[in-house]
Amino acid sequence: MKAPVHLNALRAFEASARHQSFSAAAAELNVTPAAVGQLVRMLEDWLGMPLFHRTASGRARLVTTEAAERALPDIRAGFDRLALGLERLKEGSTHGVLTVTVSPAFAAKWLLPRIDRFQAAWPDTDVRLETSLKPVDFVAQRIDIGVRYGLGRWAGVHADKLMDEEIYPVCAPALLRRKRRAPQPADLMHETLIHDLSMDGHAEFPTWDAWLRTAGVTGVATARGMKINNSAAVLQAALEGHGIALARSVMARDDLLSGRLIRLFPEITFASPLAYYVVFRPDCAALPRLVAFRDWLHREAARDQDAPDRNA
Repeated sequence: MKAPVHLNALRAFEASARHQSFSAAAAELNVTPAAVGQLVRMLEDWLGMPLFHRTASGRARLVTTEAAERALPDIRAGFDRLALGLERLKEGSTHGVLTVTVSPAFAAKWLLPRIDRFQAAWPDTDVRLETSLKPVDFVAQRIDIGVRYGLGRWAGVHADKLMDEEIYPVCAPALLRRKRRAPQPADLMHETLIHDLSMDGHAEFPTWDAWLRTAGVTGVATARGMKINNSAAVLQAALEGHGIALARSVMARDDLLSGRLIRLFPEITFASPLAYYVVFRPDCAALPRLVAFRDWLHREAARDQDAPDRNA
């Protein structure tokens, strides 16, 4: 039985046919034109037939023969499959790049302050962070894993619940120090309210109106105030004393623990119907890099749960 054709000879033939030039094929393959010609001749000798039409001088015109033209689609498809196989091998390692999608606010307020712990545990995995307020196409944008906020139902991805969330008002300590007495929920009618519009239009997203109904407070002009479409910027506005923000507990956690923000009215509980979910394509669920990051996210969420928020 004859030995199989060397892969380099097939590559030389395919590149020469595509470029219609040994020189151009040589430039692509980073070898000399003479080397390409030798590889093509080796393939022709193995097949016992020419692959290019030649002049009387024996020099290739780089016009493929009919048989060669018929074979090229299958050869190119084979190279595509080989490339895909190599990608699968790379995916099966913890080495390499892990592409993660999250919202800009979640990246700033939760993920980035903790990411050093993942990098210390998995130094061979490089995290590439894609921040977006809108759901992305995992296939088209080559996303490996992400964290989304919602009801847990998104087409094309599997969703594991990561964290539930509570909603409550927060303000800067300096704002409280200016008060002569402990504030009451009814006092909000005299304060500037900071509204989070990061998911404006989502029917389930908690608003000041919903929180005030839970608190039994009426008469507050919720149509007024500062409106911001980024949850991190909402908290920053509160930190700088611009008013009282309706905060999401996951976003506000570190600011509460540090004392940069104070939670108001902790006796009033208001759970968000939305939650954070780890999302990924079902066909990628077993990839080592993805598994490592998914498990790390759950450990970090459990760690937060074991250490309650300050002022809670």
